[in-house]
Amino acid sequence: MSATTCPSCGAELAADAKFCEGCGKPVGDPAAASGTPPAAAPDAASEDLGSGPISAPTHITPVATEAPPQGGRRPCVSCGGNVGPDQYCEQCGTKQPSERDHFREAPAPWVAGVCDRGIRHTRNEDAMALLASSTAGERAALVVLDGVSNTDDSDQASLAGARAAREVLRTPLPRGMGTPESRLSAVTSVFADAVKAANDAVVAITPEGSDHPPSATFVAAIVEGSTLTYANVGDSRAYWLPDGAPGVQLTVDDSAAQLQMEAGMSRLEAETGPQGHAITRWLGRDAPDLAPRVGERTLDAPGWVLVCSDGLWNYASEPEALVAQIAAAGTTEPGALALALTGFANAQGGQDNITVALARIDGQNADAAPTDKAEQKESDG
Repeated sequence: MSATTCPSCGAELAADAKFCEGCGKPVGDPAAASGTPPAAAPDAASEDLGSGPISAPTHITPVATEAPPQGGRRPCVSCGGNVGPDQYCEQCGTKQPSERDHFREAPAPWVAGVCDRGIRHTRNEDAMALLASSTAGERAALVVLDGVSNTDDSDQASLAGARAAREVLRTPLPRGMGTPESRLSAVTSVFADAVKAANDAVVAITPEGSDHPPSATFVAAIVEGSTLTYANVGDSRAYWLPDGAPGVQLTVDDSAAQLQMEAGMSRLEAETGPQGHAITRWLGRDAPDLAPRVGERTLDAPGWVLVCSDGLWNYASEPEALVAQIAAAGTTEPGALALALTGFANAQGGQDNITVALARIDGQNADAAPTDKAEQKESDG
């Protein structure tokens, strides 16, 4: 077969190449080109919160990158076959990424995410941790941390931080004393606790005597019925992208580019300039300020809650650009859309790690809300 570029990631290929050196997928394989997901690994833990279980997939082994999921060998990313001890698929021959390089979570049919190394980086320093009730629209928590690439062990730190924050956000948010101001104050306190837990986990990973302690950005979004609450530190983002209507970037970056835009520079010029990805706040031992920016929005239409790292918004920063990519994907299945958006970023060059976490909001589910029973339930884990 003669080819010049990989159909999956766009990397250059030798004329007689059978496998891509960039992503390891076979050249010309339809499943590889389309991003067909492998068979899903079973979730390892769930708990009853309200009317349905909230599940936290734990089949991805943190840090130990080559370990298979619980229950046996992991599936091939191209065809779903068994991956052998040499990390090649025994069925189609595709070389596999490590579990830390590419993993997926789908705690419920309406919530899913993909965390991917991208093409240019040698390791995946992004991380995510998701929760969702089985009842669509009732409650979900989406947490994304993006490890800073020039710091030590940021891949381990980001994963530990994301999972620590998820545990703080496991129970429903407080309602305050009955006023919007009171609720926002109470919610801000919970998000501050989540950021602190994530930061403590990052600091705990820090190698003794490190001159470049691990650092990470933080973003989280909580869906509770028709209420969306979000918080961030750094430049990972949350978006609300309603069907057939203009989307909105919810979070405000802590970055030099954001300061330049506030001073009058265009978004394109600021985000593609020399300071485009210079962050002004972060998590880690040397963090200057851990207070998150917190906001809230009412979800009054069907659409998508998107939480992502800059590996995605590098190529689609404006909400309308993301809406266009969602329309091109042609799916309302969160896992398939997360894969499609990840594939889009890799096809554009995959210059950074990519994390895409999604919650699908349908109009008929907008009135669902966590119950008092959910507030009383403690985490088992």
